[in-house]
Amino acid sequence: MEINLIRKNNKFNFEAQNPSGQTVELDAKPEIGGEGKGFRPMEMLLVGLGGCSGIDVVNVLTKQKEPLDDVKIKINATRKDQEMPPIFDVINIHFDLYGALNVQKVERALALTFEKYCSVSNILERSATLNFTYEIHQ
Repeated sequence: MEINLIRKNNKFNFEAQNPSGQTVELDAKPEIGGEGKGFRPMEMLLVGLGGCSGIDVVNVLTKQKEPLDDVKIKINATRKDQEMPPIFDVINIHFDLYGALNVQKVERALALTFEKYCSVSNILERSATLNFTYEIHQ
């Protein structure tokens, strides 16, 4: 896997590109001169967590033939601001799942996601407490 970044201005704005050509912009926090032109790197870690776990949950529920109509994911995280570097302390990820879903199958899908499949959560839980919750909306 290769990701390439190019600097877009004479400050902290970068554009990252993956092998397929998709791009995302990154920028620093305003306190050090960032201009709000992209995600901050730590935000990108949370995006990766949401994407990885979301893909895995959808994949498992699809294989279980569950009628998943939609999924929305909300992530909140706190950082160890008194430490250097200020890594994540606690990450809470909540799934709003839509459809006539079986509770046991949803719980199994989430367990498999966080215990086995999602490599991003596996990496992050080595340094932070990772909590997941869900709600099923019929």
